[in-house]
Amino acid sequence: MQEDYDFNKNRVIDDFEQEILLEDRRRKMEDGDAKRDAQRNMTWFALSGMILYPFLILISSALGLDNAAELLSDTASVYVIAASGVAAAYFGFNALESKND
Repeated sequence: MQEDYDFNKNRVIDDFEQEILLEDRRRKMEDGDAKRDAQRNMTWFALSGMILYPFLILISSALGLDNAAELLSDTASVYVIAASGVAAAYFGFNALESKND
C-alpha cells in the first residue's frame, strides 16, 4: 500500500509522501464516519416514521380529514415495508462489517 505513495519511486517514503499518506488516511476515516452518521440518521428517520405513521392517520381522522386518513391507511403497508427494509439493510450491513473487522 505504501508503494502507492512513493511518487518518485525511490522505495523510500519521504516527508512529503508521508504527509500525503497521513492526509489520505485521515480523509478516509472522516468519510467513513460521515457515512456511518448518514446511515444512522436515515435509519432513525425511517424508524421514527414507522412509529409516527399511525398517529398521523389518527390525527387526520380526528381533524375530520377522512379522505386523507383513508389514503394514508392505504399507503401504510408500502411505507412500513420500505422503512423496515432501510432498517434491516442498516443492521445487516453493520453486522457484515463487524464480521470483517
